[in-house]
Order: sequence, then structure tokens, then C-alpha cells
Amino acid sequence: MADLGITYERFAFIDLGSGKGRTLLMASDYPFLRIMGGEIIPELHAVALENIARYRSDSQKCFVLEAWLGDARKFPFPAESMVVYLFNPFPADVLREVLEQLRASLEEYPRECYVIYHNLVHEDVFRTTVWLRQGRRTEQYAIYRVVPST
Repeated sequence: MADLGITYERFAFIDLGSGKGRTLLMASDYPFLRIMGGEIIPELHAVALENIARYRSDSQKCFVLEAWLGDARKFPFPAESMVVYLFNPFPADVLREVLEQLRASLEEYPRECYVIYHNLVHEDVFRTTVWLRQGRRTEQYAIYRVVPST
């Protein structure tokens, strides 16, 4: 997260394919405006809700955690600036659709946005997405910044 170089309080953190919510809890160590997870599998979503309800940590800085059940292609992106986290949760075709949904949301409500893609299996999808510019990259993840449309 430190690689982002952002003022966390201005950003919502979103994890699509959030599973049991572990990344949501880890993200709460940063003072994000709010943290949202999206998961399609009801059993994992239920565990995430339980984990969010029980979680307390001395290092926690964000206390607004939400879990959403549904298909990421229909995720209701918030109007705030965002950090979108993807731990390779989808096949390439679904990833393209999710990124297109994100692009449409950003066109409707222009705002700052970063995408962290972890486990770079479908990195080629990002290479062909012209509205995203790669910043930091390691063998494990890449951080993309949305290029404002002109």
C-alpha cells in the first residue's frame, strides 16, 4: 500500500473477489474513507460478514467495512476516488468486463483511481487497456493508475 503514495483518507478501497474478507481486514490498517469487498459465492460472503463483525485490531484505522454479494461485473463502484484491488479473481474475459464497468463508472463520475493487480496471470488484459497506465511493478503485482480522458 505504501507504493501508492496517496492520501488514504480520500480513497475508498475495493477488493473484488474478496472471499472471506482477509484483504479487507488488512486494508483497515490504513485510514481509507471506507473499505468494500465484492464476492459472488454466498458461503464466502457469509464468512466475510462474520469476520468483519468480529474484527478488532489496535492497528485498525478504518472502521467502515462493507461486504457486497454479487457478480463483480455489476459491482456498484462508489463515487469516491478508489483503490481497486484484484488478486487475479477472474478469468480474462470476466476481467475485461469488470475493467469496462470500472471505466464506465469513471466516465460517469471522473475521479482518481488506482488498480492493484496481484498474481499477474492475465497481465495482457491490462497491457491492452489504454486508459490504465502501469506504475510500480514487481514479480507479484502491478499498480495501474487511471489516465484521465481528454
